[in-house]
Amino acid sequence: MARIARRNKVQLEPSDVASRLVSWFATSARDLPWRRTLDPYAVWVSEAMLQQTQVRTVIPYWTRWMQRLPTVQELANAHLDEVLKLWEGLGYYRRARHLHSAARRVIAVQGGHLPVHSDEWLALPGIGRYTAGAIASIAFNEPAPILDGNVARVLSRLMAMAGSPKDRSTSAVLWSQAALIVKAAEALPPPAPLSHAPLVRLSGPCSAVNQSLMELGALVCTPTNPSCPACPLRDQCRAHAMGRSGDFPTVSTRPATTRRTMAAVLWHRSGRWLVRQRPRDAVNGGLWEFPGLECGPGDDPKSVLARWLGVEPGQLALAGTIRHAITRHRISQHFFRLEGPVSRPATPADAEWKTVHDLDALAWTAAHRRALALARS
Repeated sequence: MARIARRNKVQLEPSDVASRLVSWFATSARDLPWRRTLDPYAVWVSEAMLQQTQVRTVIPYWTRWMQRLPTVQELANAHLDEVLKLWEGLGYYRRARHLHSAARRVIAVQGGHLPVHSDEWLALPGIGRYTAGAIASIAFNEPAPILDGNVARVLSRLMAMAGSPKDRSTSAVLWSQAALIVKAAEALPPPAPLSHAPLVRLSGPCSAVNQSLMELGALVCTPTNPSCPACPLRDQCRAHAMGRSGDFPTVSTRPATTRRTMAAVLWHRSGRWLVRQRPRDAVNGGLWEFPGLECGPGDDPKSVLARWLGVEPGQLALAGTIRHAITRHRISQHFFRLEGPVSRPATPADAEWKTVHDLDALAWTAAHRRALALARS
């Protein structure tokens, strides 16, 4: 059950919190490219990319995306393979597939008109309560609350709330507090242009408050070593008053990691490479990779791969091993060159032969994109 720590006299006043956030944002906001427009499509794309991804990583991706697919119509018209290629390297590819699916729905069902209100955004594929509130508040100044990791951390410390933001009861209290703050912002005057970032556009005080909460969590109220002296809310922060800012929010126990071993073949023949596309409904669906399979505990990757291909182990030479992580999985990918004459080739049924030029145009999984260098070396 969510609890708010007691024994301090700090009182939260949503109107005061909102006012301080707007004032702080006016002097501290970063001049990010998606903040230079109130186009809801541009805001939507930025919010999709920023989920679980750092701002500095997103900037070049967002810029390329908006140059190639500047409108929801052009996104809907694009082939999914092109969308995935633009997204290549950002990870969590379901976000890209949802963007594409939602764009096609906007064109087919809504005549190309993007939603205005948060509840309308919620009806689109891949858009949850946070994203809907972010788009509606940033683009249209709707007093819709937001709660991502940064905002949850800020509010947990303001309220000195014990409990993980991932717990339902704790999350409900945080959402309620976020709603009170952004609702209080409605009574504030329209924010003035930002003197240090004149190209940044704000649709109103609700937009400024929500973006300020995100910015505060990203720049000041950080997970470790928060910069409390620089925080505009320190006088209202219960955790700060208790000298326990670092104790909030409660961190959930992470699941144990799982180790997995994969083996894949780098097979070159007559100027072409053997590759395959992952099923649309699989993890990293629609992305390309070199053919391979998962090995069991204690298996020898070369032997497993040789049996699968129907070749002798001696015909396989290790080109390199790439280690990476996906959520709780720690994966070792072993890549083998297939060398010498192949008397009994067993080409996987879902594989295709592609030229080097073709390979550059495909959207790859992260590890297999790195394996391209091994294939060409």
